[in-house]
Amino acid sequence: MFLGAVFLSVVYCLYLLIGPWGAIRLGGPDAEPAYTFPTYFALVFTAGIAAGVVFWGPAEALFHYQTPPTYFADTAAPESNAAIGGALTYALFHWGLSAWSAYAVIGVPIAYFVFNRGAPLRVSTILAPWLGVDGLDSPWSRLIDTLSVFAVIGGIATSVALVSRQFLAGTAFQWDVTAGTLGPVLFVGGLTVIFTLSAVTGVHRGIRRIAGLTVVLFGLVAALLFATGPRGFIVERGTSALGSYAVNFVPMSLYLGGEWVADWTVWNWSWWFSWAPFAGLFIAALSRGRRIRTVVFTGVVATSAATMVWFLVLGGTSLWVQHTGQADILGAMAAADSAEAVAGFPLFEALPLGQLFMFLFLALIITFMATSADTSTLVVSTLAAERGLAPSSATIVFWGVVQGAVAIAVLLLGGAGTLEAMAVLTGGPFAVLSVVALVGLTVTLYRDEKGHRSVLDVIRSRLPEIRTHHDLDPPEED
Repeated sequence: MFLGAVFLSVVYCLYLLIGPWGAIRLGGPDAEPAYTFPTYFALVFTAGIAAGVVFWGPAEALFHYQTPPTYFADTAAPESNAAIGGALTYALFHWGLSAWSAYAVIGVPIAYFVFNRGAPLRVSTILAPWLGVDGLDSPWSRLIDTLSVFAVIGGIATSVALVSRQFLAGTAFQWDVTAGTLGPVLFVGGLTVIFTLSAVTGVHRGIRRIAGLTVVLFGLVAALLFATGPRGFIVERGTSALGSYAVNFVPMSLYLGGEWVADWTVWNWSWWFSWAPFAGLFIAALSRGRRIRTVVFTGVVATSAATMVWFLVLGGTSLWVQHTGQADILGAMAAADSAEAVAGFPLFEALPLGQLFMFLFLALIITFMATSADTSTLVVSTLAAERGLAPSSATIVFWGVVQGAVAIAVLLLGGAGTLEAMAVLTGGPFAVLSVVALVGLTVTLYRDEKGHRSVLDVIRSRLPEIRTHHDLDPPEED
């Protein structure tokens, strides 16, 4: 189910990108975007991905290098030179086009029915083709919105708890700082204050500024690491991994490889779908005045490109350090309770500017987590507010505190595994609902949206007219 839903999402996004429906402007022909494109990209990118990308950047490829994916197992022995290509390929696969498409297939239908059909800004709006805009106050709609609230709180609160634990595990590994029982609580409490205040100030002020800072830090870390790291190795292996990703994309998307695929690919897809309600709704809210093609390009292509560059640079550097014996990152990971939390520290110790990298690395974790949590707080507040009314500041503060409290409870009670499982399980219904949303959107667009031009039509119209051989013949003399 998950593999099929994600692959369908990618194919559908590709069609929206190049097909005639991509030309539809959300909000009507005269609607103007509320944000510049760089701001729009920063908001979409930072809302849809949390600090996990920071931890897993240097770690995921190493896991696949140590235990090759079953898809490549016949051609790559563990920790061999041949295992490097498959490790990078699967890191790109799990964080690339497939992952981000899960958000777009929820966000685009919501945006279309909100801005072009007058539906409310809610996740249940995906049912508009089936219930009608006037029928979106039904029990089915309320069920979806309620499930969305649980999915958002479960996904974000779990992420806040896990990231806090990973952050403190990393600092303990590097500097032998013991946080004790109170340390994680204080850390989550401080993070809760940051993302709640950001949510209260709104998208135009707090959320936009933290998102911009996060993107700047993200690009700075990647650029500095590329400049000081093994550039030749990154370029050579990265180019090969991108080619492998393109060639193997379809068979990898449909590959049923037993336990390994369940533990990695299916788990990843379910986690991305569990985030789809709030990420999709937020993308929809930002997209008035944009063409559907621009929404898909930004939310799938541009975000995937940024993520894949990150994994090629950090993953490629960590593989080079491990494979050449510059540092034993896998040994450090094996000795830690949270393996992915410590991967970056021995990596940076083996490179120039190591202390600077560690500082930027930790700062990026905090800003990434804040940008996702403030967005989710705003989305939950919107879903929980009375229909037609914007959430009050008190409501936003309440839901921010709830998310922080759940994260603290996870840390104190040791329930991360249970809540993580619940958060992932909420991805199941939204994998199914994504298909429902796409079918409804397709029927509506096919019936009501005529006369739009595809990318090929636009290109063809701009090409110079090609004269035929008959046109080139000289005129006959009288």
